[in-house]
Amino acid sequence: FLTACDLMNQGILALVSSIGCTSAGSLQSLADAMHIPHLFIQRSTGGTPRSSCGLTRSNRNDDYTLSVRPPVYLNDVILRVITEYAWQKFIIFYDNDYDIRGIQEFLDKVSQQGMDVALQKVENNINKMITGLFATMRIEELNRYRDTLRRAILVMNPLTAKSFLTEVVETNLVAFDCHWIIINEEISDLDVQELVRRSIGRLTIIRQTFPVPQNISQRCFRGNHRISSSLCDPKDPFSQSMEISNLYIYDTVLLLANAFHKKLEDRKWHSMASLTCIRKNSKPWQGGRSMLETIKKGGVNGLTGELEFAENGGNPNVHFEILGTNYGEDLGRGIRKLGCWNPVTGLNGSLTDRKLENNMRGVVLRVVTVLEEPFVMVSENVLGKPKKYQGFSIDVLEALATYLGFKYEIYIAPDHKYGSPQDDGSWNGLIGELVFKRADIGISALTITPDRENVVDFTTRYMDYSVGVLLRKAEKTVDMFACLAPFDLSLWACIAGTVLLVGLLVYLLNWLNPPRLQMGSMTSTTLYNSMWFVYGSFVQQGGEVPYTTLATRLMMGAWWLFALIVISSYTANLAAFLTITRIENSIQSLQDLSRQTDIPYGTVLDSAVYEHVRVKGMNPFERDSMYSQMWRMINRSNGSENNVLESTAGIQKV
Repeated sequence: FLTACDLMNQGILALVSSIGCTSAGSLQSLADAMHIPHLFIQRSTGGTPRSSCGLTRSNRNDDYTLSVRPPVYLNDVILRVITEYAWQKFIIFYDNDYDIRGIQEFLDKVSQQGMDVALQKVENNINKMITGLFATMRIEELNRYRDTLRRAILVMNPLTAKSFLTEVVETNLVAFDCHWIIINEEISDLDVQELVRRSIGRLTIIRQTFPVPQNISQRCFRGNHRISSSLCDPKDPFSQSMEISNLYIYDTVLLLANAFHKKLEDRKWHSMASLTCIRKNSKPWQGGRSMLETIKKGGVNGLTGELEFAENGGNPNVHFEILGTNYGEDLGRGIRKLGCWNPVTGLNGSLTDRKLENNMRGVVLRVVTVLEEPFVMVSENVLGKPKKYQGFSIDVLEALATYLGFKYEIYIAPDHKYGSPQDDGSWNGLIGELVFKRADIGISALTITPDRENVVDFTTRYMDYSVGVLLRKAEKTVDMFACLAPFDLSLWACIAGTVLLVGLLVYLLNWLNPPRLQMGSMTSTTLYNSMWFVYGSFVQQGGEVPYTTLATRLMMGAWWLFALIVISSYTANLAAFLTITRIENSIQSLQDLSRQTDIPYGTVLDSAVYEHVRVKGMNPFERDSMYSQMWRMINRSNGSENNVLESTAGIQKV
């Protein structure tokens, strides 16, 4: 602000600024007050994508600020691209210097459309950030995080994007089925090549582009101006290294020179008087409006294309280029132009890759599989018809064949194995069929392991399941004393002791204070009769004795209440015991399985579980002896005693 005031004191005809949004507002107010044409060029911070400045315009004659650089259209471009790709769930990464409010409009629109969007800031120390993820997340959380990373948008400067891509690829956070979009106005050809080289999967790059004359001889001549050869050639290293804001500064100087020349030709020059912006009653420049109109009408064709201004004082001319790669296995893939975007016509071109569909239509593929319910099963052969396969994996294969238009022939792996590496470096089973090119596709309940990923390509995983231990169901045994099960043995002993004790007390009370027997009564108060009376009342049966003394009746009343509670509790426990039969199982985990030797166990030969236990069990540096004990049991008799060739055989064996 003070620098601009000093320049006005010296006398200026126009003010050109290449600054951030904060300072632009102050200069806008100053230029409007002094009637000095102000050409504002928004500058990004270190190559970070811009956010809209939101300069307020009154739409009256006192607006003297022109925005040379076009408005920020990142929201519109991203929304159009992800709509074309039909994304429903993705994550947005942005660097420290980016103002996340710049894509607030985009976030509001995708939220209204029901899309699932996550945001994450990328710290300056990317390695520390990635290391922190592995330190704080459990395996299940990391797997969910990897699924989120399959679709991502990077809103950051090219240097940070390169480092971030390198880290996530080296730490195996992304796989070949991922699709990432990098959007930034300032991405050079050199940046594009480096980003493609460091990425895997599919990559889409969105950047601002400028029209280049087709005629090479005319590239360095724009109207009456000759441009330096290092600037007019878009492939020149110097031109590649220039920021976009500098290109707009170059064109702004051409525009002002053109406007001054027209003023001189029209002889409508207004001398520039010294202005003092600090004084309250300072008079503005009288020729400011005339100079502003001349600048707005004097469009030039410069390095950024046609530089002109709309009614609102903004530059409407902006074009975005959309580059992309296909899904690839290795680094360093090629990239091609998919389409372009501008505010007038929108998206031109198709972002959907149809090359794979067209090439596979009518192709017959050999598919190898391994039987395992419910993924792959063989239906019953009726009247000599060929085998028909069914199951979850077959349904997926049918859907792919219908969508891509290919046909297939399916067969079972000769050794009925999934596949594991052999001593000579070869592979057997389903993986071996793919490695030796005898099959084009393998489909089954195949576990993705690092060793298998080194020799074949996997699709994205469509199901996660854990390893389980299959045990034979314990046989039910008939117990003659099952009626005693609701109560513990110690409780039964206490009840029996209570019966004897109460019977003895009743006898003593009657002996000390004998009751008067009615005429004709033959019942005597012996110890045996007292015991029998207490037992009969406990099991709610007869055997009553007409005790008439108060002490005896109080004693028996308390005993009947006790008997009611005990019998009610027994009845409830007996009903629950007969309804639910608990089978105790001493093996609840792999640790329990490895500690015992009474029950032999095994797995499917050359399966992922077999290889995992073998590698862990034969590792001399393994601190946990669990896998060593398991491998000794599984490898008994060279693996032939406890292991099976198919999971179906394992179920029958159990």
